[in-house]
Amino acid sequence: MAEMIRIGERAPELSIKDQHGEEFHLSDASGKRVLLSFHPLAWTSPCAAQMSELEAHQDDLRSLNTVAVGISIDSVQSKTAWARSLGIRETRLLADFWPHGEVATRYGIFREKNGFSERANIVLDEDCTVIFAKIYPIHEVPDIGEVLRFIGHEAPRAGEFTEV
Repeated sequence: MAEMIRIGERAPELSIKDQHGEEFHLSDASGKRVLLSFHPLAWTSPCAAQMSELEAHQDDLRSLNTVAVGISIDSVQSKTAWARSLGIRETRLLADFWPHGEVATRYGIFREKNGFSERANIVLDEDCTVIFAKIYPIHEVPDIGEVLRFIGHEAPRAGEFTEV
């Protein structure tokens, strides 16, 4: 695995389809923070819990001027069915399917030996600079409260960065 993107680095642009087949670009969220919530595979309990937490906290994230998206290597069709089964209506679930794992690779969190990404949260500021980056144990659901607290209370001002 390549080295994970670091705090203070500019995030690579991405163009990736969501569960509706619509393209998502970082530039779509211009002027907002972005939470990239990577999960290994759809249709697993920890991943379902992780994406359900994003959905449940959409109002909190909006109030913090943050767009949250889920990303995994699953296809658009799989993401469509999965979102429907979970009742996800607002959270965009992005399909890093083809080229397989390209986005995860660009962010340094693709697990070559497994063919999927690490479980990770990466927060970008309004200028697409990484301000929070954390890999979680593969079977552990990330604490959305940790990210909300960071964004709400500890987000650095320009030129300041926090290592996680």
